[in-house]
Amino acid sequence: MSVTNKSLDEKDALLAFVKEVSGRRIERARRQAHITQERLARRLRMGARWLREIEGGNPASRLDDHLLCAHELGLSTGHIALPLLFFGHDMAFPRQLAHGDLVALERQCIDLIAERNIRELTDQLTPKWWPASAFKAA
Repeated sequence: MSVTNKSLDEKDALLAFVKEVSGRRIERARRQAHITQERLARRLRMGARWLREIEGGNPASRLDDHLLCAHELGLSTGHIALPLLFFGHDMAFPRQLAHGDLVALERQCIDLIAERNIRELTDQLTPKWWPASAFKAA
């Protein structure tokens, strides 16, 4: 098997895993909110049959539909984003992470990105003649 085929097989397996986990989370959240599949599907402008496919983790389902469902139900989307991030960096995704509560981890990632962007923007907007000590906290 070539590296390309292995990589595609790994990607397909990871996407199937993500869709399976996502579908279960969506179904659980929908049931806990006492929302029928028909009602949620109507709110999302999709068919109830397609929502059943999403909840069932059908590999043919689209990630954007999973994201829409998760967002509509107020779910975290880390179980989708984090595995893709790991894959994009050629790293094995620890699958047990997908089953936990990722809200705190997502928030830390967002904070880290925001802090980095603020730091870079501050560096870009600070005149070269401005003393560096002016930004240090007391």
